Amino acid sequence: MEQRRPGVGARARYWFDTTLTRGTSALVGWLVVVCLALVVPASAVLVWTGPHAPAALPGKLAQVWRLTGETLRLGGTTGPPLRVLLSVLLALVALVYVSTLVGLVTTGLTERLIALRRGRSTLLEHGHVVVLGWSEQVFTVVGELVAAGANQRGSVVALLADRDKTAMEEALDSKVGPTGRTRLICRSGPSTDPAVLALTSPGTADSVLVLPPDDSRGDADVVKTLLALRATTSGNNGAIAPVVAAVRDSRYLLAARLAAGEHGIVVESDTVTARLIAQAARRPGLSLVHRELLDFAGDEFYPTFHPSLVGRDFGDVLLAHGNACAVGLIRDGVPWLNPPARTVIEGDDRIIVITADDDTAELADCAPFVEERLIASPRPQETRPERLLMLGWNRRAPLILREWGRNAPPGSVADVLTDKDEDKDEDGHETTVRAACDTGSADWTCVHRRGDTTRPETLYELDIVSYDSVIVLSRDPRPGEASEESDNRTLVTLLVLRHLEQRIGRELPVVAELTDDSNRPLAPIGPGADVIISGKLIGLLMAQISQNRHLAAVFDELFSAGGTQIHLRSAADYVLPDQEASFATVVAAARDRGECALGYRSHADAGRAPGYGLRVNPPKAHRRRWITGDEVVVIAASGHASWGVPRRRTAGHERHESDGDGRFARDT
Repeated sequence: MEQRRPGVGARARYWFDTTLTRGTSALVGWLVVVCLALVVPASAVLVWTGPHAPAALPGKLAQVWRLTGETLRLGGTTGPPLRVLLSVLLALVALVYVSTLVGLVTTGLTERLIALRRGRSTLLEHGHVVVLGWSEQVFTVVGELVAAGANQRGSVVALLADRDKTAMEEALDSKVGPTGRTRLICRSGPSTDPAVLALTSPGTADSVLVLPPDDSRGDADVVKTLLALRATTSGNNGAIAPVVAAVRDSRYLLAARLAAGEHGIVVESDTVTARLIAQAARRPGLSLVHRELLDFAGDEFYPTFHPSLVGRDFGDVLLAHGNACAVGLIRDGVPWLNPPARTVIEGDDRIIVITADDDTAELADCAPFVEERLIASPRPQETRPERLLMLGWNRRAPLILREWGRNAPPGSVADVLTDKDEDKDEDGHETTVRAACDTGSADWTCVHRRGDTTRPETLYELDIVSYDSVIVLSRDPRPGEASEESDNRTLVTLLVLRHLEQRIGRELPVVAELTDDSNRPLAPIGPGADVIISGKLIGLLMAQISQNRHLAAVFDELFSAGGTQIHLRSAADYVLPDQEASFATVVAAARDRGECALGYRSHADAGRAPGYGLRVNPPKAHRRRWITGDEVVVIAASGHASWGVPRRRTAGHERHESDGDGRFARDT
């Protein structure tokens, strides 16, 4: 077959490209040719058409040369050839000088801009917040810190992570949005390097947050980062800003606690998450309460003091605020949640209240709003064996089973359904499904089953109506797998469960775990279900503690095993159903039961975003009709724990060992 010969245009482009490959000299030559080809003809037209053009041809040519020289900054001097040559030489020297100067200035500015874009300059800030590391919690933590600084001028959040600075800024801008008055500064580099860590000026910061990396071995990096913080501030007598860190594995808790120092607080994230999932399995909706209390946009815990309350009983204090809910005391620096109603307020006590801000709790006598005739009589509590269905498996599954089993009535059963590859750990080894099931005590047993939780026929074979609660876990990410794959499988499983609900005509108490908060609106769940975003809750907790360190002991108590906890309980236990009553009546009924009421969840609005029926800290005078299905949010003892004096945290009682009971730990 005859090959077509290239056209003239193609050959010309090829010849031009070939000349360019010869280097700088070719580029300069082409620049000269192109400039002369444009300037000389244009100068000739201007001279020949000008009103004062010389009559003779040599004069016109000299005028063309002068105009060309002025345009190209080549002097344009006329006269003897030597004079013209020297004029051109001086013009070229001036041109080279100016070009070199411009090039040097441009190069210096470019290098400086590149260095700034790489995030390698040192911060000169005071009172800022430093966030170290990049993980699923980073967007939640930064967003909450921005919300906390909304009313403060000049607040700064500095983020250091081993990622590209531009990529971090784009991701934060996309997920967090406008930062208002808060300046967000990103620095790039490993947080385990003291020299790089010094770029964030941690010694002058108000607080430092160390995020746990998503990698399975990220806890070791958290410990190294805490040690790097010490090394960075070694010239300042080792003093560093208060640190809030998180580790996933309890084996690293003691090392992280020691590295964080006396002002450090370490959160054991997997244990806290597992405890919340286990609690929500018995009463879906608890995650909404925790999220509301941890979110800076909602009502929060604050310590208050009113001299007029000294000498009064704590039971009276429960009805002494119109727009705040009292839930405990701080006595001798130790929080005491839900003390007995007859506890007398002492002069040094601080009242722990839930309110919108630290200065919004106002005293008001709400006792007149209580309607004793509408308070429900105590009902006998039914205790029967429970059945739990766990769909899926991840590293937190053994902790969830253990936490669920703590309060499981005798004869309870937990069925665990896993895929053939899900019951392996992050290193690919056969995991501890059997070992986790073997931890069951004489009160409850664990049964392991195999099957694909995303296939309808697998779930159809189960006696789904016999289960009191269903937990759907998001599996751990696998090497080379997209980060959203885990949530995709969870959403498919929830869709099948929703279809089962419609078939059997019963609402299942489902608790689903997701990793991405943006997938929560997509979750096909009923009003009685709950969705826990594991990373978001830990991020909210870390941000809250970093801004309100006095609350660390409060959250420590709330998330402890067997201590005082938040509960959702039937409103029929407090007020008569289908009756209109004030929230003050609910508070009085809870007081009679030895509890502190702090809100409610409306069954009619349980499926409506964004609040899903939850209302924390309603006014005591607020009246509504309480119907079947409504729930009251209370703080009460967990299980069979009884009232007592506040527990003092001592070195001998701090739970930093690997017994799974530690939540937060600090060096004392």
